[in-house]
Amino acid sequence: MNSSNRIDLLKKAVDSLERWLFSYPVSDSGIAKQHTAGTLSPDNSSTNKNASEGSVSYNDRGNTTSPRSEEGESGTICTRDAENVLSMLTDRLKGNYPFHSNVYAGQMLKPPHDIAWAAYALTMLINPNNHALDGGPPTSEMEKEVIPAFARMFGFKHTVLGHLTSSGTIANLEALWIARNEHPDKGIAFSKQSHYTHERMCNVLGMKSFQIPLLEDGKWDFHYLESVSDQIGTLVVTMGTTGAGRVEPLHEIINFAKNNGKRVHLDAAYGGYFKLIEQSGLIHPEAWACTAEADSIVIDPHKHGLQPYGCGCVLFKDPSVGRYYKHDSPYTYFSSEELHLGEISLECSRAGAAAAALWATLQMFPLAENGKMAEIMLDCRKAALHFSEAVNQSLYFKMLYRPELDIVVYSVQPSDPRFTASALSRMNTKVFQRGMDKGSDGVFVSLFTVPSSDVSTIFPEIIADTPTITVLRSVLMKPDQQAYVPELVRRLEAAARG
Repeated sequence: MNSSNRIDLLKKAVDSLERWLFSYPVSDSGIAKQHTAGTLSPDNSSTNKNASEGSVSYNDRGNTTSPRSEEGESGTICTRDAENVLSMLTDRLKGNYPFHSNVYAGQMLKPPHDIAWAAYALTMLINPNNHALDGGPPTSEMEKEVIPAFARMFGFKHTVLGHLTSSGTIANLEALWIARNEHPDKGIAFSKQSHYTHERMCNVLGMKSFQIPLLEDGKWDFHYLESVSDQIGTLVVTMGTTGAGRVEPLHEIINFAKNNGKRVHLDAAYGGYFKLIEQSGLIHPEAWACTAEADSIVIDPHKHGLQPYGCGCVLFKDPSVGRYYKHDSPYTYFSSEELHLGEISLECSRAGAAAAALWATLQMFPLAENGKMAEIMLDCRKAALHFSEAVNQSLYFKMLYRPELDIVVYSVQPSDPRFTASALSRMNTKVFQRGMDKGSDGVFVSLFTVPSSDVSTIFPEIIADTPTITVLRSVLMKPDQQAYVPELVRRLEAAARG
């Protein structure tokens, strides 16, 4: 959808919503909004009026003022002021990397889908708060509707407890908080390749944490796990590590957990949507087949789910853990006898717009095995496979790990038969920097630090003068990057040549 169609789509929705907005009195402290065309008036005829005929404006306290001339008065902001500010903002936003473009294959960043940002922007005209039904009845209902969709996707057959969060970090914090309440004298175990947030959150919660070493094949060291088992209450399993996109062996870990009375939490913040292509033959299904056996799951719709930041989600298999949230409030929870979202969440204020955007997106991209969202995940997976093959066939690069999802880790291939780990790190960093320096003619990837031993399996002649090596990493999370792979590799090769 081009920019003109996007604006038309949003304007039609805004025009419809305005009829409801202006059915209520608009005073100096009431609803106010500026049209890009000029002014806003309750009769919705603003596009036919000149700004000097009366515009709704904000004063320096953020309140609205009465209609007045465009020249404005002291302490007020007119249309011209807003245009100047937005022009300055636009100039500053151009300092971003091109996250929207296929030449960007660096971090887990991509623009939200048109329906998501339109729904978010539209809802922000009202600015509901999903802490309680008092603050946003429709968006609270939308949030309640999307949670069962995620539960079904992960294979849960019964009612779960869940809600949206502002991020995967907060969702993981909440899951570990429940884990602490379930086993107050036990710690949390996670692997060396898990996200750093788990160790940090254990520190916040005052819990012991155990980092499980990895074997050469990337699997957990169960001998170590057995040695500390009596001190652990919950195991964190990552379904798609943020570094290399590895899926940890949930099918093996679940058996250990059952035999030793441990809870299992899945950090699927990045990889969760790949559950939709479990039976595609393009990913290993064993671990994904066990997701419904986990006690809690975190997923980030703002990664693969086409949502604006921030939108995370946490699910609990046992709804009775809601008892740990019990609290009272003297000024909320009065508009309904039903459970309010603020009564099952650590966060209080949460943007209702995030729920509206996600709900709208799921109407168009349902979480079904053969649905449109699954098609997107298939395209991302195929893009990573094609990219990794092309990189491996290049004279300039070598793939380090076969991608399990849509992250590819690779390195410059040195021309010198004998080279050091530190020299290889410098070579990869140069390619990374050259790609960015070329601007719109360049390519944007990321850097990743790996053990030197991982690289020695690809380059056995390397002299390991440092314990780690900086290599290249690409996230192929835009579905149309599949067709763009040849151009991506061509630009990378140009950066490698200098």
